[in-house]
Amino acid sequence: VFCSPDPRTDPWPLVYSPLPITLVFTSYLFMVALGPSCMRQRRRLELRAPLLAYNLAMVALSSYMFYEFLVTSVLANYSYLCQPVDYSRSELGMRMARVCWWFFFSKVIELLDTVFLILRKKQEQVTFLHVYHHGSMLFNWWSGVKYVPGGQAFFIGMLNSFVHIFMYGYYALASLGPRMHQHLWWKHYLTILQMCQFVAIAAHSSYNLFTECPFPDGFNTAVFLYILSLLALFLRFYYRTYVRGKR
Repeated sequence: VFCSPDPRTDPWPLVYSPLPITLVFTSYLFMVALGPSCMRQRRRLELRAPLLAYNLAMVALSSYMFYEFLVTSVLANYSYLCQPVDYSRSELGMRMARVCWWFFFSKVIELLDTVFLILRKKQEQVTFLHVYHHGSMLFNWWSGVKYVPGGQAFFIGMLNSFVHIFMYGYYALASLGPRMHQHLWWKHYLTILQMCQFVAIAAHSSYNLFTECPFPDGFNTAVFLYILSLLALFLRFYYRTYVRGKR
């Protein structure tokens, strides 16, 4: 059952109403649809310095969020099997709610991934998987922060932040140019790491659908189904890129 908005996070930026995040999402779709045609007659941009700065900033933000999720969950003695949301205004309860908001806001920042691809005329990388993943995460974590900022949701944020440290680290190295390509042989391992993350989240969410845990089943069900869709799309990407591509 879905619960009422959390009064602690409900008035926070971008959370108080679905309108701001819907406008962000709509603008994102317009940019995906119209950006390539706007760039058609323009010279592609290299953007090496902005890309390096952006990716290093995302490594720093991901590291901060992973640290906050991990340390707060340890200090609050969170359970990895069943953790209800702490709706109190205690120091640890508010700390977990804040890092959940930052994780949600990081999904807004990550839309710049697509902006950079379009400005660099790499439209072939703006795939359905790319747009689906970036766009859907906005609403997933908007609802998470508005209704359940903490509890079981901490595991997803913590795991995803950990994976993104390596992902944006890879992008930072790739932005340095062709001379770094020989050091990026581990790209397919990064994809495997992402898929392992999805399997762990699916197991974590589905477990509580079969146990008595005071965390909304609606959220666990939504997370489980969404993660399955991502896993299917990433498996397809892995096969087409690293298996069929090599043959």
